[in-house]
Amino acid sequence: MSAEPAIFIGVDVGTGSARAGVFDAEGRMLGSAAHPIRIWRPQTDFVEQSSEDIWNACCAAVCEAMRRAAVAADQIAGIGFDATCSLVALDEHDRPVTVSPSGNDEQNVIVWMDHRAIEQAERINAMGHNVLRYVGNRISPEMESPKLLWLKENLRQTWLRTVRYFDLPDFLTYRATGSEGRSLCSTVCKWTYLGHEAAEAAESIGRWDATYWKAIGLHDLAADGFKRIGTRIRPPGEAMGAGLTGRAAQALGLKPGTAVGVSIIDAHAGGLGLLGAPLNGRRPTPADMEHRLALIGGTSTCHMAVSRQPQFIDGVWGPYFGAMIPDMWLTEGGQSATGALIDHVIFSHARAADLEREAKASGASVYAILNSHLDRLAADAAFPAQLTRDLHVMPDFHGNRSPRADATLRGMVSGLRLSDSIDELALLYLATVQAVAHGTRHIVDTLNASGYRINTIFACGGGTKNAVFLREHADITGLRIVLPKEPEAILLGSAILGAVASGRFGTVLEAMGVMNHAEKIIEPAGGAVQAFHDAKHRVFHRMYLDQLDYREMMK
Repeated sequence: MSAEPAIFIGVDVGTGSARAGVFDAEGRMLGSAAHPIRIWRPQTDFVEQSSEDIWNACCAAVCEAMRRAAVAADQIAGIGFDATCSLVALDEHDRPVTVSPSGNDEQNVIVWMDHRAIEQAERINAMGHNVLRYVGNRISPEMESPKLLWLKENLRQTWLRTVRYFDLPDFLTYRATGSEGRSLCSTVCKWTYLGHEAAEAAESIGRWDATYWKAIGLHDLAADGFKRIGTRIRPPGEAMGAGLTGRAAQALGLKPGTAVGVSIIDAHAGGLGLLGAPLNGRRPTPADMEHRLALIGGTSTCHMAVSRQPQFIDGVWGPYFGAMIPDMWLTEGGQSATGALIDHVIFSHARAADLEREAKASGASVYAILNSHLDRLAADAAFPAQLTRDLHVMPDFHGNRSPRADATLRGMVSGLRLSDSIDELALLYLATVQAVAHGTRHIVDTLNASGYRINTIFACGGGTKNAVFLREHADITGLRIVLPKEPEAILLGSAILGAVASGRFGTVLEAMGVMNHAEKIIEPAGGAVQAFHDAKHRVFHRMYLDQLDYREMMK
C-alpha cells in the first residue's frame, strides 16, 4: 500500500438522487452532497429517467461535495461510480433514445423498479434456459433481457435506433472515460453474462451465451457480436481506460486522467462498504465472509452474501462469479419495496396529514413521532412487538423478488379495525416494519438451508437510522446486526473502487479491510420475543399460501 496521502470520491446514483462522498484512505468521509434526479411514470408499472439529467446531477453532487470537504482537484486520486441497475439507450452519436410510450427521447432510462416486462420475463422463464441457473432459476422483470425484449416488441424504432445499451453504472463510467468497457458486476447480475466461464475475447472475463439471446428472440444482439451490450467485461475496481476525459473532468471539477474504477451496482457498493469491517480486532478471511450478510436498505432492500463455492438457490439471484468481491461468488436476495412500502403505508393513511403536522411542530421526523406513539402504547405490554399480535402484513405490495421470485404477488393486511387514529397508524407502521423484517428472515433462512452460515447482518441505508427498524430486524431474524462507523456505506464502497483503480490498494478486499469499520452491534432479544416472532413468522408464510388459495378460488 502506498504511503502517499490520497483522497477518493464515491458517486452513488439511487432512485431519487445522485450523491457524492469524499473520503480519505482510512475510509473517513470528508464531505458529501446530493442532487435530485427526475422520474417519469407515464403509466402503471412504467418508471423512466434521463441519462443526461442523471449525469448532470452527478457532476453537481461531486462539485458540491468537494467544496464541503475543502479539497482541490489535484488531491483526488480516484473516483468510483455505482448506480441502480437501470437500462440506458443511446444512439450512434451517444444521444438519448426514448424508451417511453411518450416518445420523448429525454426519457431514455428504464428504471430498475419498472415492471413493464413481466410478460416477457414469464416467457423467458418458461423456456428454462441453462443461464437461468445463475439467477435462482427465474429471470426478473427488473433485469435487462426482459426489458430489451419489451423494447424490441413494443418500440421498434427505439430498437433500430439504439447502438449502445448500458446498465446505468456502466453508462456513468462511459460518460466519464469514453471507454465502452462494462462491469462484471452489472453484466453478470442483470444481463445473464457468464463471468465464471472461459473468456471468448482476451479483453474480457467470461462470455455471453449466444444460445440464450437467440432463444428469447434477441438474436440480433448475438449476430453483431454483442457490440450493443458490451464486448469488454472487466472486474469492479479495475482502472477504466486512461481515466477522466477532459470534458468529463471539467464537468466534475476534477483533473483529466484522474483514475476511474470499473463500476458496480448500488447495493453491491454497499457490500463493499460494509462486509470487510474487522470484528474483535481481526479482518475477515474469505471463510469468515460466509457468515456475513450485507443488508442495504432504501426504497428496496438488497441482501448480499458471498461464498468461496457457488450456491444454487431457487428464487435467489446468483450465484454470480466475481460480481462484488473478486474470485468469490455472490448470492443476492432482495425485497422490491421496503422503505417505499413503509412510506406508502404511512403517507396513504387517513391521518398522514395530521402526523406530518405533528412532526413539523415538534421538529421530529414522522418515524420518530410514530415510534413515540408505540412507546406509549407499549407501556403495559411485555415487549413492544406484542402490540401487533392480531395485526399482520404481507409485504409484497410490489411483488416478491426473493425467495419466492414472483412479481405478481400483492400485499395483504389482516386485523384492521374501524379506527383511523394516529395510534392505529402507528400499529400498522409497526406491523409493516415487522413484515419487512420477516421477509429478510425468510431470505436468511433460505440461504442457510442451502449452504451458507449467516450469523451476522451488516446493515446500512435509511432504515438503520430508525431504532424500531433495527430492533425488529434483530429480534425477528435472531441475528446480531452490525452498524458501520461510516453510515454512508454505499458511497464508501464506490470510493473503494476509485482507491483500487488509483493503485492505492492492490485488491478490493485489501481496501475493504482498511476502509471498513464497525461501530455498534445490536443483539437480538431472544426468549419470549423470539417465541412471539416464531409464531408471527408462521403467519407470514400462511398469508402467502392464503393468497395462492384466493387466486385458485377466483379462477
